[in-house]
Amino acid sequence: MDGTLRQGGFDSIAVQDGRIAALGVDKDAVALETVDADGRVLMPGLIDCHTHVLYAGHRMDEHARKLEGASYEEIARSGGGILSTVRAVREADEERLVRESLPRVSALLAEGVTTVEAKSGYGLDTENELKMLRAIRHLDRETPVHLSPTFLGAHSIPADRSREDYMDELVEKTLPAVIEQQLAETCDIYVERIAFTVADMERLFAAARDGGLRLRAHTDQLSNMQATRRAAELGALSCDHLEYTEEADIRAMAEHGTAAVLLPGAFYFLRETKLPPIAGFRKAGVPMAVSTDINPGSSPVVSLQAAMHMAAIFFGLTAEEILLGVTSNAAAAMGEAEDRGSIEVGKVADLTLWDIPGPEFLIYQLGGIRPDRTYIGGHPA
Repeated sequence: MDGTLRQGGFDSIAVQDGRIAALGVDKDAVALETVDADGRVLMPGLIDCHTHVLYAGHRMDEHARKLEGASYEEIARSGGGILSTVRAVREADEERLVRESLPRVSALLAEGVTTVEAKSGYGLDTENELKMLRAIRHLDRETPVHLSPTFLGAHSIPADRSREDYMDELVEKTLPAVIEQQLAETCDIYVERIAFTVADMERLFAAARDGGLRLRAHTDQLSNMQATRRAAELGALSCDHLEYTEEADIRAMAEHGTAAVLLPGAFYFLRETKLPPIAGFRKAGVPMAVSTDINPGSSPVVSLQAAMHMAAIFFGLTAEEILLGVTSNAAAAMGEAEDRGSIEVGKVADLTLWDIPGPEFLIYQLGGIRPDRTYIGGHPA
């Protein structure tokens, strides 16, 4: 898929050493193994490019309270919200984090997801942020799915710290340890009135860039702080959420090649009504990715196919936009477009075979669809 739903011109694929070696192979070519697709739909492995898939515990009781009318502020004042997950993560050792998170990754794999971005951000101190990132590396070894770790220490402000004091720790202590131990590939930050400022992002990004990390940002979810345009100017691969994004932000994203990551699961679960500016992204040619935002509080949606449906129904994306949003555009949002996201010579052989009428069927039918076969690096998963 290179901009269209169907990438024609070949009827066979050769895989060697885990990568696509050729498109269109002589029928008499010698191979160690031959797989007959038997008319099935061949697609790249799906990519979930924005998740908080690694955590401990759950917040089921808070959801019940919300259904009974409790507000987010009321839940937070009683010790709930993100801080309850922080407590659970701090109490858990690395093995427990892996054990509780593995079923979520396995559920994604069952739907044809071969690449998952996984963020830290529930430790909120140096020791526990590093523990989370080590657990993500451990989780990556436990599953065939390719997990890409992202450092999101700047996710929320600890209850017992000032924003300024915590930022000092992140930049002067935590981030250098992450870089030295090679625990992350990307650095992310949540810029919002209830979290961090644009100045915090500038400071963190400068240090992360110096350490060789890629850059991403949560922006414009609840308000517009001009963070999206600044993140784009600073070289962010993506800005994510974007409900309050404005025309100037869109222009900056288009100019600097920043992808828009849409998270309809959070929109749905939080019962939001402010839509991301989809028409503006289309007009400006900003690539749009779609992801689950798996997390225990605002998007306990462990299904990329469900997020794909939500992107169609709530956001009005076309089938083509959604399919590109979970393949090539998702890879671009993660900085992995050279290796993943499309069926091209030289790319990693992450492939899925589906017994469906066409790729659009994944957006048409909700539930009950699984790939017949999934290959990661050319090997059956």
